[in-house]
Amino acid sequence: MTDSDSTDREANRLSARALRYARVGTKVGGVAARMAGTRLFGLNQQQGNAAALAAALGGLKGPIMKVAQLMATIPDALPPEYAAQLATLQNQAPPMGWAFVKRRMMAELGPDWMARFLSFNKEPAAAASLGQVHRARDLDGTALAVKLQYPDMQSAVEADLQQLGMLLALHRRMDPAIDTTEIAEEIGARVREELDYRREAAHAALYAQILADEPSVRVPGVRAALSTGRLLTLDWLEGRRLLDYVDHPLEQRNAIARAMFAAWWLPFSRFGVIHGDPHLGNYTVFEEAGARKAEPAGINLLDYGCIRIFPPSFVGGVVDLYRGLQTGDEARIVHAYETWGFRDLQRAMIDVLNIWARFIYGPLLDDRVRTIADGVAPGEYGRREAFTVHRALKELGPVRVPREFVFMDRAAIGLGGVFLHLKAELNFHALFEQAIADFAVDTVAARQGAALAKAGLR
Repeated sequence: MTDSDSTDREANRLSARALRYARVGTKVGGVAARMAGTRLFGLNQQQGNAAALAAALGGLKGPIMKVAQLMATIPDALPPEYAAQLATLQNQAPPMGWAFVKRRMMAELGPDWMARFLSFNKEPAAAASLGQVHRARDLDGTALAVKLQYPDMQSAVEADLQQLGMLLALHRRMDPAIDTTEIAEEIGARVREELDYRREAAHAALYAQILADEPSVRVPGVRAALSTGRLLTLDWLEGRRLLDYVDHPLEQRNAIARAMFAAWWLPFSRFGVIHGDPHLGNYTVFEEAGARKAEPAGINLLDYGCIRIFPPSFVGGVVDLYRGLQTGDEARIVHAYETWGFRDLQRAMIDVLNIWARFIYGPLLDDRVRTIADGVAPGEYGRREAFTVHRALKELGPVRVPREFVFMDRAAIGLGGVFLHLKAELNFHALFEQAIADFAVDTVAARQGAALAKAGLR
């Protein structure tokens, strides 16, 4: 089955985009008009506008919901009022009915698709903004997770991204401290990648390589014969929700947190790859096999749609900033920012960026057992610092946030939120030093190149 536009009836089509524009544009356009009106008359209606935007998007399904939630978790992408409102949205779509699922599966695997499974659950195990997951069993009885994309998602994504671009352009005119141009481009690129399930399969294969020697993190195997560009079949990994363990003994919570640290920092520090969607639903906890008393042994990493692959030099910038803050080496700190793509840095701007850097790196620089942050709710982690930086940039800006920085920042905040949920107490400094032991940009480049080639990724 080909994905070429000439034969693919679900490619990015003008007719499908037009229908989506009509559905989304009326609600989003109304909010944009309200925002423009409050600015024209000099009114301070941020809270009201934010609530109106959340209400408008709350009645819509599909990509715009996912994009809105991404925006809510990226520091400085939106004012605090908007981020708080959009964070309440549920990334949930009504599931496709069984008759619809059968037609979709037939389109992907052919009319005899049912004969390729021992069993296939009619009801979805999960439904989200771009697709839904069904439990199934392979002919040999192995449990499978079958992820099926909703129809016309490519057209819907393009329509929704254009609508979001309109809102962001208006926001830039109203509040120019942060130039969100590259943030929007980065989000667009990642959401478009999530539509390509063949790429997601390659991401899963990449992580299986990277974490092959890490027993505390499990990666599902890919069933290529049961996968297409819009259908992804993986091994089903049994596990319990991470939040089920928040009241377990500290030793168990710390074991889960160490596995989370390994799942995020080892791929990044050694291969230049991060899992960019730290949503709690993307992890489950597996327990010791055969143990008389069940105890967590590690995590299952479930979703591979939002994976960011960085140039090795970007990873070098992360290590340079860490070492620069550790030793007070200002030249190395500035070099790190420039490596990431910040331009024309003056003393005042460096001081502002350092506020955020010291927050992100604070636990990694502190050589002791500690929580990631004391007295902070998981959903509020990073918000106060982001607000402080934003207020300072209003006097100095605008600053354009380099696009490669976007998901690095978001994932780090999300990971911190997970540690707060778990109330973990670890020596994050020791864990990070272990992750970057013998670090060299050339070594990361060699590892990354070999791993990407083996996984079939450019």
